[in-house]
Amino acid sequence: MATLILVRHGRSTANTEGVLAGWTPGVHLDERGREQAAALPGRLARVPLAAVVSSPLERCRETLAPLLEARPGLALETDDRIGECHYGDWSGRPLAELAREPLMEVVQQHPSAAAFPGGESMRAMQARAVDAVRDWNDRVTRDHGERAVYLMCSHGDIIKSLVAEALGMHFDMFQRVHVEPCSVTAIRWTRTRPFLLRLGDTGDLGSLAPPEPDEESRTEDRGQGVVGGGAGAP
Repeated sequence: MATLILVRHGRSTANTEGVLAGWTPGVHLDERGREQAAALPGRLARVPLAAVVSSPLERCRETLAPLLEARPGLALETDDRIGECHYGDWSGRPLAELAREPLMEVVQQHPSAAAFPGGESMRAMQARAVDAVRDWNDRVTRDHGERAVYLMCSHGDIIKSLVAEALGMHFDMFQRVHVEPCSVTAIRWTRTRPFLLRLGDTGDLGSLAPPEPDEESRTEDRGQGVVGGGAGAP
């Protein structure tokens, strides 16, 4: 079957402000995010793309704009099922504030039981994303052949949940996966199983350096997954 390239959107204003954006309108790429998006066509220059699919949210469509400009023959399609998790009442709130909510422990340790007030459950988020990928796999393979490659631009928690499904991981382990802004994750499906080809690849190893002293309070340094995906390396 087809190979899927998953791109997390570039760094957004919500990422740098430490806010859980969710489906809040008006969240755009920041300056660094625009730089990341501008570099994407070069990173993918040797990869033929049969289709490009996006979350409907602005930060994903802005991430893909330079790529589509470089490849005028490609049309952008959107799919709500790969849109951000519906965080409900948590949307638009500071992550530092949400860290004090009792639900955060469930989100971190037992996400398969987590449901956001006024929003959706994390299991429902994963289920819709997996359904979307399976439908697009079938469509792209049917229209372009089993060697075809296509791209989806989505969000941190969505991509992490798809990686967990591809690896056969229990969903409660998905917070162990991390994907940087504008990173590339690639999964190839076959008749019997998927293969993870890339995970959170930015081509930059700078994020592996030890954090500066004033960064040591970052959520991932406390052994927690960053809800929504985080801002990535400085």
